[in-house]
This record gives sequence, structure tokens and C-alpha cells, in this order.
Amino acid sequence: MTISGTNAVVVQRGDYKVPSYQISEIALDLRLDPENTEVSACLHFQCTATAPVTELHLDGESLELLSLQRDGRTLAEHEYRLTDAGLVLLNPPESFVLESRVRIHPAANSTLSGLYHAGGQFLTQCEAEGFRRITYTLDRPDCLARFTVTLHAPQKNCPVLLANGNCMATGDEEDGWHWARWEDPYPKPAYLFAMVAGDLAVVRDQYRTASGRDVVLEIYVAERDTGACVQAMDSLKRAMHWDEEVYGREYDLDRYMIVATDSFNMGAMENKGLNIFNAKYVLASPETATDNDYQGIESVIAHEYFHNWTGNRVTLRDWFQLSLKEGLTVFRDQEFSADQNSRGVQRIDDVRRLRAAQFPEDAGPLAHPVRPDAYSEINNFYTATVYEKGAELVRMIHTLLGKAQFRQGMDLYFQRHDGQAVTIEDFVAAMEDANQRDLSGFRRWYGQAGTPILRATGSYDPARHSYTLTLRQETPATPGQPVKEPVPIPVRMALLNTQGQRVPLNGTDRESILLLEQTEQSWTFDNLPDPVIPSLLRGFSAPVRLESPLDDDARSFLASHDDDPFNRWESIQDLAVKALLATVADASLASLPSALRHAVAATLGDAQIDPAFRAELLSLPSEDYIGEQMPVIAVEAVHHARDSLMRTIGMQFVPEWMGLYHDLAATYQRDGLSIGRRRLRNLALSYLIAGDHEGHEGMALYARQQYAQADNMTDRLAAFQLLVQHRHHDAEDILLDFYRRWHEYPLLIDKWFAIQAATPRPETLRQVEHLLVHPAFDWRVPNRVRAVLGGFAANPTVFHAADGSGYAFYAEQLRRLDDLNPQTAARLATPLSRWQRYDAPRQQAMGEALKMLAGKPKLSRDLAEVIQRSHPNKH
Repeated sequence: MTISGTNAVVVQRGDYKVPSYQISEIALDLRLDPENTEVSACLHFQCTATAPVTELHLDGESLELLSLQRDGRTLAEHEYRLTDAGLVLLNPPESFVLESRVRIHPAANSTLSGLYHAGGQFLTQCEAEGFRRITYTLDRPDCLARFTVTLHAPQKNCPVLLANGNCMATGDEEDGWHWARWEDPYPKPAYLFAMVAGDLAVVRDQYRTASGRDVVLEIYVAERDTGACVQAMDSLKRAMHWDEEVYGREYDLDRYMIVATDSFNMGAMENKGLNIFNAKYVLASPETATDNDYQGIESVIAHEYFHNWTGNRVTLRDWFQLSLKEGLTVFRDQEFSADQNSRGVQRIDDVRRLRAAQFPEDAGPLAHPVRPDAYSEINNFYTATVYEKGAELVRMIHTLLGKAQFRQGMDLYFQRHDGQAVTIEDFVAAMEDANQRDLSGFRRWYGQAGTPILRATGSYDPARHSYTLTLRQETPATPGQPVKEPVPIPVRMALLNTQGQRVPLNGTDRESILLLEQTEQSWTFDNLPDPVIPSLLRGFSAPVRLESPLDDDARSFLASHDDDPFNRWESIQDLAVKALLATVADASLASLPSALRHAVAATLGDAQIDPAFRAELLSLPSEDYIGEQMPVIAVEAVHHARDSLMRTIGMQFVPEWMGLYHDLAATYQRDGLSIGRRRLRNLALSYLIAGDHEGHEGMALYARQQYAQADNMTDRLAAFQLLVQHRHHDAEDILLDFYRRWHEYPLLIDKWFAIQAATPRPETLRQVEHLLVHPAFDWRVPNRVRAVLGGFAANPTVFHAADGSGYAFYAEQLRRLDDLNPQTAARLATPLSRWQRYDAPRQQAMGEALKMLAGKPKLSRDLAEVIQRSHPNKH
């Protein structure tokens, strides 16, 4: 397959070599101007190679070289050469100081990588390879240096000048300029460098560490947003305390800074001591943020803080080890959130995200191991596999070792590798050595793509009073890996008697962890006087697809009696999926099966269940998840089946839903119980509206009233979404009212855009075309682009329209976006990679969209790699 204008270099993990030079000190001096910024750099090099080095390649991209000196002497032209990839020093000495001065153009840098100017601020994003857009250097994670940074800017436009570490001095200059000098005492790779300059207000607090040090905490935001930082600051302090308590890790600098911006490709970035955040993960008030927003802030604030040790103090040898910091830190932030909130609900949410993003990734052409073997563009490997599946691998080790033993392994990991750039093998080895356990099988998990299928069969022997469980694993072939080896799968399990109680398992334990290490293994449990029902994979103890032998009655029993929250939820989900797939196969079979009806009725009638968990139990699987259970996704049939089941449940339980809706009404409070009550109440409203099948305005009036009278954004936005997406309701006045009220709040207008783009109506494509020319839409703001294009791609019946119009439209927008922001374009292109899962006409239409993209002149490396791995002509 030919892709226009690309000559991608494939980086192979097996080709890794230690750098021939290390940089011990980097001093940067930046004179900041939006159009033309000059960067002076002074780098101290020391050779580490045993043989003479004739060429030293320094990374550099989009740099205009103004001067170059080595040890104080200007280099002659024959002593270096410039290339498209950077600067090559010829016959460098064993140690030397390199001084360079370059010019860069921050305002023109729409990629938002390196140093860029957006929203009146200078910002940086250097992970993974953005530092090379600032100066010539060894831009690789295994090159750690101490940084000194001096920033110069006009006082009027940039009163705030920030960089990593500690501020050592400030001063004024001529013509209204000023400067600030920062030093970071800890060596770090270039990807952790950060600086910010702009007109920002600051919210300050402090935290006293376990050893008694006072740390200044600062959150920098626009002046109008200073009142919206309470959740972020509180989450930060709780994360600092949690990391001390659970892992013994104390913060190591005198100040910790967070900067919020709308112009950011990622969620946030853990730059040492100076975290730059997407504003959506910092700003929140009851009037402008939902409960989900609050929880997202808690999680991401914690995640970036936890990186201080798992990512910064101990960093990566190379980018193939990315999950060493991201998977490990996702696990840590998940555990933090579980300790702060409902552990069962948190685990359900974790698994839902894994199944929504990572399982499809593992089953498609973009499948790759948690530690990839090769890449063309590292930005494309910030994936659900690296993050979410990587976290599950860490969780499995935690499950096998236990909490105390896992902590011993982490202590040894930090003790051995503080200040080093290391590998996944180093992490696993620390766990093994600290606990005298052989975990070598987990290295296969890191190197093998695909989601294992775990098949369970079981039988009770009344004569022997025993139950035998057999487990078998199989991992489907993935691109480049047709044959799979068995992997160690920890299966947390229990056996329940007819009263719903856990019975002893060959002793006194009422829960066991079975380790399936071979293709097939069996276990027998004795001394069981009565038949039992197995509760398998409790807490979702491994990232697998479980095929269970349970019938509907057994699942209904577990849905009412299992004391494991995940498995109780999973049992109802399984019942719902079975009913939905039957309707997809034959629409005339649409019904509410008795087992599912019993489970729903039991849950509706049990007021003792935590409201948040109750809402999870009563929520139907998403259309995407239903489709993933099919060999070929039937888009319209899945949509209609889910719509029908939602309507049926809404109609058959009107009194119960109405009772919940009225009984759960309360004045806004920000605590776990209140959050759960709001979630359950809004779910009840959604079922009531779904059950209003004749298009009567009665239930819509409840939503209108809630929209108008809500004292918080959670309730207001829930009503707004139901009204906008109601099939029978004209919500044009609501759309106008919402925009009028909140047009000065970018994060809320992102939601306004996204909800319209996700509306499952035929006219939505035309509406999205209008949104792209709306005055509030901006191609240079990633949040806004993701709201519209991401919302559209997540709208199955419109994106996957049978005539291919959704694909053609989407590809046109990605072509335009690729010229501005290749990283965001590549990430948004992944829905087109799933073409194999659809019928032949859709496959052809998706293939045409990919071909159109492949033919784009000046196609970015980012987007080219996604197309190359996705394109149907390749297979």
C-alpha cells in the first residue's frame, strides 16, 4: 500500500543501544516572543563509549540555528552538519560543553508539541519527543541531566514565569521585560522539562509531609477560575497523604505547581514539579462541573502526582517501556480512587473503560503488546493497551503477592532504581526478589498482544460431595503474533451455597486465588454437602474474556446474592447482553426475559444497596459493548435492540422509577452518598423518558423542570442531554438557553458540542457540519475538536451510516486536522481501524475513507502509521 509523502523509520526494541554520550548539565536561556523566540542552550557532554565516536547525532526539529560553539569556540562548517532530524557533531572530544542558539516560532506551532503559544500563554509539552523542538539535544529518556532555566518575557504579557524545580532568582530588565531563573536539583530526561509564561492567577495552599517539611502547593489558572480549584487542591493533598501512607513516598521539592490550559493534547503531564493540565481536570464548581468531572479531577490529579516517583524519580530506559510508568501509575490512581470512594463501583468503572477501549484495540489491526516491539511514531502508543491493560498486569501481580508483599516489592524497586532509567524486567525482578516468587510468566503478558479467552466448566459430584472446576485459556491471533503461549491468569473465586453464602474451600478460606498457568487445569473442592454456584474472576482479577457455564437462573441468583460487587454487576450485564443479542438476531423476540426481570425488580426493591452501586446494577450495557459480542456488528439492530429493552424496562417499572425519581430529590451536597443518589435519580429519569414510547410530553416535562430548577450541573446536564437526544422532543430552545448561559465557560461549551454530535438521529451529520463552522468552534483547541469529532465517532448509527456518509465526512475532517495537530488527528483516526468488524458495504466505505486519507499530501508520521496498520489493502 502506498501512503503519500511518508518515509517512516521503524524503531525496533531489539535495536536499543546505550547512548554514546551523556549530558550532565543543561542550562537554557529563553527570550520569549510569540513569533520568534530565541533559545540559548549550554549542554555538558561526557563520552560513555569505549571506542572513539566519529559522529554524535543530536535531535532537533523545526529549529533555525543561529550560532554554535564548543568549549567557547565557534564551530567551523566542516565540524558539524545539519540534517532533517537534527545536528551531527563530527569527531567530538571525550568531554565538552556545547553552546547553541536557535530561533523557534511558538505561535505557529499548532502541533502543541515542544514550546508553543496558545491562549495568550507560552506552554510546553515535551513527552514524548517535543524537547527537540526547543533545542538540539539527546532527546531520549535514558539521558538524565540537571536543568537550569532562565526565562525572559515582557512583564505586562507574562507576569508569571515558571519552570521545573525551585525559583532561585528574579529581576527586571529594560523595556518592561523581566526574568526568572529556575533550578531542578534532580536529574531528569528532556521529556520532563517544562516551562510556562503568561498572565495567570495563582491559588496557594500548603502540605506538611510525614517528615515535617512544608510544601507550597500552587495552581495557576485564569483569574476568573480561581474559585474553581477547590477539588483539585483537595485531591492533591489527599494524594500526597495516600502515597505516604500506602507506599512511603514523600514529595521531594519545596513546591508543587499545576497549570491549567485549554490548549493541551493530553489530559495532563507530570513534568517534574510543574504539571501542565488540561483545564477539564482542574476546574470544577457545582454550577459548572458534573460529579463525573469531579471524579475525573480527583483521578488525574492523583495520577500525575504519583508519577513523581513512578515515572520521574524512576524513569524509562526507552519508550518501549512506557507502561512501566503509565500502567503502574494508572494502577496506583485506581487504588487511590477506590480508597477514597466505593471500591466496588470504582472497579466496575475501571473494567468498563478497559472493555470499551482496550478490548477492541486488542481485537483489531492496531493490537500491540503492552510493551510494543516496534513503532514509527511513539505518540501513537499512548494507548489503552499501554495504560489500562498495563494497569491490569500490575494488578494481577498485586493480587498474587498480596498488599504487604507488593509494597515490599515497590520498596525494593525504589531502593534499587531511584534516579535511574529502567525496564519492565527491573520492575518484575524487584517484585520477585523482594518476595522470593517466580513471576517470569508475567513477562509473556507484557510481550504478547490479545485478550485471552478463559473458558470455565464445572460439575458437582453428589456422591463425593465435591465440585470440580476446569479452566482453559486461549488467546486469539493478533497482527504479527499468530501463535500464543499460555500466560499466568489469577482467578479469584468463591463457591456460593443456595443461601448465597460463601462456603469453605478445602479448609477455612472462603475465597481462593487459582493460578492458571497452563492451557488447561482443574481443581477439586471437597466437603461440600450441597450443590454450589461458582463466583469466578471476582473483582475482575485478570483482563480476560470469561466464558462461564452458568445458566440464566444461576446468573439471576448471583445478581441478587453475590457479595462480590463486580460479579453481581457482571451477572446482570450478562443477562442483559443475552437478551439484547437475541433481539438483534430476531427483533420479534424483543422482550424482558424473566431472569433479567427478576434481577431488575430485586435491585429496584432493595433500598439497602448503595445508590451508586444500585445505579450500576440497573444500567444497560452500551451499544459498543453489545456489538463487541458479535462476530459482525449489526449497527442498527444493536441500537434498536437496546432502545427497545430500555423502553420495556422503563414501561414495566414506571411506579418504581417514579418513586426513585421523587424520593431521591435533595439539595446539592458533595459527598459519596449524594453523588450516588443523583446518579440513580438521573438514571430513573432516563428510563421514564425511554418508556414514554408514544411521545407524550409528560416525562419530558420532568426533564425540562429539572433543567430549569437544578442547583448543580450534574442534574442540569443530565436533563439537557435527555431533552436534546429525545426522539420526540424539539429541544432547540434548550440548546439556545444552555449556550446563552454558559458560553463563557469553555468546558461546558465542549459538552454542548459533544452532546449534539452524539445525538442518534439521521440529521446529526448535517448538524455536526454546522457545528464545525460555529463561532465557538476552534480547530486549534483539542478539547473542542475532540468534543465534536470524538462525539460524532462515538455515535454508532450516524458514524456508521449504511451509505458511508459518516466515514467520508470524518475522513475529510481528519485531513484538515492533520495539517494542524497530527497527534490529535491520529488518535481520532482509530475508529476507522475497526473496519473488519462490520458488514461488507461498511468495510468498503471505511476502506475508501482510509485510502482518501492515505493519499493526502504531506501526511504526518502520526496519521500515516495509524493508516498503514489499519488499511484493508494490507490484509
